[in-house]
Amino acid sequence: MPSLLPQPFPTTENVAAGQPTKFWSPSLRQLPLPTNTAWLNFVLDEGSVPEYLHPYLIQVENGALNLCYPNRIVDSSFIIQAFVPNLTIRGSSSNPMRNHCVTSFDDLSVTLELPGHITAPLVRGCPYVTFIFKESVVPAFSTIHAVLDLKSNETRTKHKISMNNGQTWLMYSSESLCLSASLAVEHEFKGVLRVAYLNGNDETESILDRFSSTYPLEGHAVISAPFEITYRWAKNNPGDLIMLSLPMHRELMTFPDCQCICSSLSYNSIDGEMQGVVSDAWVMREDPVAVGWHSLKGIADEDRRREIFDALNQDIAQWNAITTDSTYFHGKALARLARIALIAEEVKCLDVLQMATDFLKSSVTPWMEGNFGGNALLYDSTWGGLISQNGLNNPGADFGLGVYNDHHYHMGYFCYAGAVLAKLDPAWGTAYKAHLYTIAEDFMTMNHHIKQNNSVLPQSSGIARKSPLFPRFRNFDFWVLHSWAGGLTEFLDGRNQESTSEAVNAYYSASLLGRAFKDNCLVDMGLTLAAFEIRAAQTLWHVHRNSSLYESVFVSRNRMLGVLWANKRDTGLWFAPPEWKECRLGIQLLPIVPITEFLFKDLDFVKDLVEWASTSLSRPDVKDEWKGFIYALQALYAPNEALNNVTALREHDDGNSLSNLLWWVHSR
Repeated sequence: MPSLLPQPFPTTENVAAGQPTKFWSPSLRQLPLPTNTAWLNFVLDEGSVPEYLHPYLIQVENGALNLCYPNRIVDSSFIIQAFVPNLTIRGSSSNPMRNHCVTSFDDLSVTLELPGHITAPLVRGCPYVTFIFKESVVPAFSTIHAVLDLKSNETRTKHKISMNNGQTWLMYSSESLCLSASLAVEHEFKGVLRVAYLNGNDETESILDRFSSTYPLEGHAVISAPFEITYRWAKNNPGDLIMLSLPMHRELMTFPDCQCICSSLSYNSIDGEMQGVVSDAWVMREDPVAVGWHSLKGIADEDRRREIFDALNQDIAQWNAITTDSTYFHGKALARLARIALIAEEVKCLDVLQMATDFLKSSVTPWMEGNFGGNALLYDSTWGGLISQNGLNNPGADFGLGVYNDHHYHMGYFCYAGAVLAKLDPAWGTAYKAHLYTIAEDFMTMNHHIKQNNSVLPQSSGIARKSPLFPRFRNFDFWVLHSWAGGLTEFLDGRNQESTSEAVNAYYSASLLGRAFKDNCLVDMGLTLAAFEIRAAQTLWHVHRNSSLYESVFVSRNRMLGVLWANKRDTGLWFAPPEWKECRLGIQLLPIVPITEFLFKDLDFVKDLVEWASTSLSRPDVKDEWKGFIYALQALYAPNEALNNVTALREHDDGNSLSNLLWWVHSR
């Protein structure tokens, strides 16, 4: 790809987000730090709110690590996993006033240092939780449950603990550990301790016995080819490694990884049944997403083109300067204008194309130059990211942009508008290339030279610098294969994401920026992340009638989630109650762009979804802006009816327009 130019935005210190807490190791307390990763609760506020690292909920409090294999609470409007400290591990001589700290992290793991010189490499998908006692210390174990039975082997290197809540836990140690029925230990221990919940019978136990001596230390994810992600784990010895896979992993696994599945070892999770896989590396391939600037099928019919012509002229005639100082709403408005320009280009409405390009240039340039007036983009030297002037001191401004909420949404819209303008006006693109790449870099930085667990991560091609300015793929989570929008805020249910379609739009927009500058690597990276995000949306957010992921009481009332949390499924939205189904559909559809049809390929599901959401249209307070999204999906199977509904609308979402809806309907 082209070499990256110096970061052009003014530099500032982030007041809203504050300084990194004491829970970061001093060696990590430097730029750039992850702001949306799955384990952030460990380093926010008091560091004591649990995080869900499959298959366990894990809490670190007062120097101890609390383990929970959670039970599921199901209602028609939510699903949640309840945290109960089933088993607590600590060093008995450790000072409870001492803090834990994060000493290293990577794509698939985080390593904690606990008081008493205890290291815990928490690797997602590991059926065991591993503790490395680096110094001699007396371990302390406790539980809120009654211990009904304790069985130990002759060498006292395996213990089977049965509790009155019906759970059984296995404990493996590299050295002899004398454990009493009350879980008391009298002698010091130095070595490796592994703990696993026994979810099954003797066969399951024998599997856990067999693989108990080989444990992962870290895990890396690599975009090894377009639409391909490879996981690799570093481990303590050459033995066979068993990890747990989610349903999405198994759907995407290539041979021979798919032949290594050990279905006899299974665990429940909020993201579906986890099954064992015996392998040091997994390769997952997604179906290619081949999409560019314009519709996939084109619009050949002259009557349809004429109708779009008329709408384009109407939309551009009603165009007013964008005055909102919100980065989110301003970005949406810029992207709306960019859509008008691209539609005009596609149908060869040249007058509107020129006007839209001119308007776009006069609207985007002030954000590049920093002279918009009401707000500005700044580089945060505290955490490493683009924030807004309004969000600099106020954590609630711009939907929390200063504390790294929704970054891929906001930057995705700016990236889209900038990519389109760079395509239409290459001279402008050349002049502001550094600005555009920095905006994309905020959520698309690809790799870092970071030493972790004594290994150096290789630098990949793509958006990467010798001295990185931004964290690696800020929002995208390579384990669950989707993004997180929640930033530097402590959440009881972990990270969250509301709009999958805006996440898809961000990665699609990055691919368009790559197209504008003939950067094939950025094109491939953007579309690859978009493809995996689409898969996750269709699997987790889209609630299919025959879903095996969610219980029938939930499925019967829902066709779409509101907000997905790491440890919860919620039907409410940040801005609307669960009953506003048109909003739930709309927020998972907007913005309507060419890649949207990949997100909604299943026509049977689309029909179900439209029928489900249409029951909300009888409410007197339903706005035309949201009706438009229902009609857009209706166009996938009933275009004539959808066309009549679309042309009857009087208002459109601030990121949508009549011309965009007609383009969508007529290009089906």
